[in-house]
Amino acid sequence: MTRQRAVPLALVIAILGLLVASLAFGSFGTAPSNVISALQGGDDSFTVLRLRLPRAVLAVLVGACLGVAGTIFQTLLGNALASPDVIGVAQGASAGAVAAILLGGLSGVAVSLSAFAGAVIVAAVITALSWRHGIASYRFVLIGIGIAFVVQAALGYLLTRADVRDAQAALVWLVGSIGTARWDEIAVTAALAALLAVALLPLSAQLRMLQLGDDTATGLGVPVTRSRILLLLVGVGFAAVAVAVAGPVLFVAFVAGPIARRLTGSSHAALVVSALVGAAVVLAADFLGQRAFADVRVPVGVVTSLVGAPYLLWLLARDNRSRGSA
Repeated sequence: MTRQRAVPLALVIAILGLLVASLAFGSFGTAPSNVISALQGGDDSFTVLRLRLPRAVLAVLVGACLGVAGTIFQTLLGNALASPDVIGVAQGASAGAVAAILLGGLSGVAVSLSAFAGAVIVAAVITALSWRHGIASYRFVLIGIGIAFVVQAALGYLLTRADVRDAQAALVWLVGSIGTARWDEIAVTAALAALLAVALLPLSAQLRMLQLGDDTATGLGVPVTRSRILLLLVGVGFAAVAVAVAGPVLFVAFVAGPIARRLTGSSHAALVVSALVGAAVVLAADFLGQRAFADVRVPVGVVTSLVGAPYLLWLLARDNRSRGSA
């Protein structure tokens, strides 16, 4: 079996193991051998079906969407920092949701739609400001990081002006959480992710060719500017879908692509493997957040930040060393 086939299979097995662990272990333990019985309506069915299964399924969906989004951005812009949770797209979704709650008094699906709109607006602003006869990757990343700080400041201002009860409702949009997963939200998220995956299929070949450079891609018949814009829209869509249902689960999009490339031993974008890595990371982070800190329940976004922030610092330090030795 080749490495490109063995890695996805191993990741699927790991995800299934994490799913079983997420369904079996908790405040009220269920033997792993009884999980299937509980899924069929047997003992512990309420705990497994109503409380733990929606959370686990949403973790898989959110992680997969973020993994694909991060890989698209990093591949298109040729920069490991070009991730939607670093350059402000995820923060834009949070700002849209918080503004809907605090300024519009909205709730439910309207908040999710506002989060989606916030991500799209921020991505459009970054693209417009960084455009120089095409998308300039270095400018895109720098402007995106600057926009992320501006959006964070706007979020802080909104929270300071809000009623205490409204601010509490908005907190989930500051730290990613899947603790309130509902089947209707999961169904919408799955449907949107499926539509985006269908849109990505014809573009995936163009993404691979764009990695060869714009001149080579043009010679191969790829409409470079159009393809970049369409791929960015799909990437923003994946990130917005995830953030709209779970809030900003930071650093998953940032680390999924590099981990996938290391596992496959390839420099090319591995979208399927990135999706599986993202799903495994969010599942593992939620499992640890719910069970590894005694009686404290830590949101999944806090756990992923604890893992992702050191990786970001290491990446920046390595980049500085490489520039200094050049």
